[in-house]
Formats: sequence, C-alpha cells, structure tokens
Amino acid sequence: MSTRHLVDPELLPLLDLLPPTDLAAMDLNELRETSNARYAFLGAPPLAPVVHTIDGPGGPLDIYLYDPAPGTPGRAALLHIHGGGMIMGSASVMQAGPAAMAQALGIPVASVEYRLAPEHPFPAPQEDCLAALKWLADLPEVDLERVGITGESAGGGLAASVALMARDLGGPQLAAQFLTYPMLDHRTGGDNCPYNNAATGEFVWTRSSNRYGWGALKGNYAPSDHRKGWFSPSLAEDLSGLPPTWIGTGSLDLFYDEDLDYARRLVAAGVPVELHSYPGAIHAFNAVTESRLAKAYGRDLLGAMAHWLRVAG
Repeated sequence: MSTRHLVDPELLPLLDLLPPTDLAAMDLNELRETSNARYAFLGAPPLAPVVHTIDGPGGPLDIYLYDPAPGTPGRAALLHIHGGGMIMGSASVMQAGPAAMAQALGIPVASVEYRLAPEHPFPAPQEDCLAALKWLADLPEVDLERVGITGESAGGGLAASVALMARDLGGPQLAAQFLTYPMLDHRTGGDNCPYNNAATGEFVWTRSSNRYGWGALKGNYAPSDHRKGWFSPSLAEDLSGLPPTWIGTGSLDLFYDEDLDYARRLVAAGVPVELHSYPGAIHAFNAVTESRLAKAYGRDLLGAMAHWLRVAG
C-alpha cells in the first residue's frame, strides 16, 4: 500500500528531489557527492561562518561558528549537528540551517564536521560532537547556563547521544536539546523493530536506508554495555536528568514511532518535553521552505529555542 495520498500536497515535489535510494548498491563517495550537491542551490548562507580547527579525539576537528555579534558576552549558544544517516552530509556544505538559527536568535551557533561511518564507526561521531560541545561551552562569550544542542535526522540522534554522554560524563550541562525527526533507534526497520508502522518510511529515508546507516555506525560494536544509549539513544535505560527537550517529527517519517516513544519515556523520567507531529510530513519535509508545514516547524523550533535558552525576542 502506498502512502503517497497521505503526503501533504505542498511536499510532493520533495519526492522527486529526494527519491528513495538503495544505499548498499551505491558507491559511497558518489552517494556523498550527490548528497552534497543537493545543497548547492541554496547559495551562500545568510551569515558566513568562521572555521575553527581544534584538537579532536581523532585528530583535527573543524567547527563552523556562526556569530551575528562576535565578542558580545553573556549569550546563549547552540551546537548544531548535521544529518545524513551517519554516513553522509557535511558541516561545510550544510550551512543554511545553523546560519539561519544564529541570525534569527542573535546567538553563536557552532556546526561540527564530525567523522562519518563506516570509516569511523561508533563512538567516533559521538566523541567528535561532544568535543565540539565542550569547545563551544568554553568560549568566553557563552553563558554556561544557556547552552543547547540541536540536529536533524542523524544529527538529532547524535544530539540525543551527546546529551546522554554529557549527563553521564559530567558535562557540559545542557539547558535544552532540540531534536528534529531524530534517528534514535537502531532497531527500526530491522528484524527486531518494535514499531512496524505500515504508514511510515516509504519516502526519502526508508527501512533499507536505516539498516544501512545504523550498520555502518555499529561496526563491530555490540550494543549491550553501558554505552548502548550513546550509540542508540532509544536503548538508554535511564532518561532522568536530561535537559528539557523539543522534538518535531512528521507523521509519515520512518522515525515517527521511535520519536514519540522517546518523548513518552522522557516525560515518564520527569523531563519537560515539547512534542510536535506534523500531519502529512515526510522525512526532510522542512526542505520545502515555503510550505505551510515547514513554516509552522520553523516557528515552533525557534520559539522553543528562544524560550528554553532565554533569548530575548
């Protein structure tokens, strides 16, 4: 059964722009080049970044810092983590999102060029993102009580992982996490998937894509030790002590059920949660920037960021 008739009409052009792909059958370098090329049409970001290179866990680590008011003290800050299924995407190419956040909120937003799987499986991407968070929190102009983390898709999953790592490893303490259709559960789409929703996952990022992405990240890791929630946040047994959380997901997104389940478990653990389900929305729906749903998503996300990071309007 196709779910095309359930897709919001304004989002239908996205089905042609981002057709489902058999990732296992493609050359990975070609896949990455094709993915990056899709962002070229966006042009220059509204705010140019300054690139900082720090000593990361695996060597030099590039961080793109978008700051509309350099040197202004006492401000909130955000770490942004780009998406790409753990295997593709690039902070150097995907600049529009974090630049727009920095410009809209008037705060520094850092985007990290984390290492990708399968060349660098778990915990390499997570460790890079945590290192970037520590670097951002240490900037003299940043208010340590107002540091947040955000990401989309795999980036949202990595943001959730880093929030767990920061809690478990003694910081930095986060004021909030903002997760856009986050990739949280390595079981989704596999033989032991706990959801199996027939209405999700037909478009853009499919069950086979998910198996490929998680398999690349997993490498030789067996998710059974104390780090299993860092690998796949849905496996974390204890969600208490995490920061206030915003989650936005589409009703047709493959990650819909795992995202709702994570939100439910966060609430049960005493974590404040703001949850949005966008009807007729597929994965990456916000790429259709002029659609009603994308505009609603942008208002919801930026409003939550301003609220929980205490940014003046």
